[in-house]
Amino acid sequence: MATTSRRALQLLSLLAARPQWSLPELTERLAVSARTVTRDIETLRELGYAITTVRGPGGGYRLGAGSALPPLLLDDDQALAVAVALQTAPATIFGLADDTARALETLTRAMPPRLRAAMGTLRLTQLRNYWEFPAPPIDPQDLAVVGAAVRRRHLLVVEVLRADGTRPAPGDPDFAQARRIEPHHLAVWAARWYLVAWDEGWRVLRVDRLRPRATTEPFPERELPGDVAAFVMTSPDRGDTPAAWQCTGSARLALPAEVVARWAPGGSVVEQLDAGHCRMTLGAWSWAGIAGILATFDTELTDVQPPELTRACARIAQRWAHFPS
Repeated sequence: MATTSRRALQLLSLLAARPQWSLPELTERLAVSARTVTRDIETLRELGYAITTVRGPGGGYRLGAGSALPPLLLDDDQALAVAVALQTAPATIFGLADDTARALETLTRAMPPRLRAAMGTLRLTQLRNYWEFPAPPIDPQDLAVVGAAVRRRHLLVVEVLRADGTRPAPGDPDFAQARRIEPHHLAVWAARWYLVAWDEGWRVLRVDRLRPRATTEPFPERELPGDVAAFVMTSPDRGDTPAAWQCTGSARLALPAEVVARWAPGGSVVEQLDAGHCRMTLGAWSWAGIAGILATFDTELTDVQPPELTRACARIAQRWAHFPS
């Protein structure tokens, strides 16, 4: 029985390693008869693994997804990788913290003693990075609606919420009718979920600022605007809002908005003014802190607001003037 179990686990490992295996390949790798391989495949199927038989000259066996989650086969490195990932997963979705903790506990209990000991040395504490300013966690139902629409290429009806999550009412200055958009791609950056969508042009939308409603209306596939990651990071109009700091200021920079948006700290907002200029609004723990961040862009600054920030820039300039040229 132990030999059979080890052989079945080895068979499962082979099936997981590549999309498809022929029966002769499996018999050669396992050094057993074809009848033994087919019997082991039936054993794995009884355990809940969805192993598909592919008919025809190029046929064989393929490991698919089943209706329930069967026991998983992880090697040592994979088990440790999953355990670390569970401890460092950002809380970007409502209600997953308890599930993540339970999954980590289940995985740790299933580890052999030597791995459990190694896991004990990798107990982690996440520290907040105050420059990241992650968005509020997303309702998993909303994320599921958006993700399904992307996968199925169905139009979405969306309403854009305010930064505080409230919905503008008819008659409010910021009220806008719900829009029908084409959802093409989801991206996560700085613990924020973004949707790349077509809405009379390519747009980047914060998923936590959307109230989505599914439709069954398909839309044609479009060629994405180049590198999706670069498009999201360099789009100044992506629904970001200034983070709450004790000091908040802004300045006009002699740089294109897409350049500043790529390197602006989390919790800042970049507004395009023209092809070569933009305005950045950002916060910090002091006026000097904002001035220092603005200085990293190494460009001309004008229209600096408020006066406290202007004075901080002047003080820093005086300090730096003592350095030899």
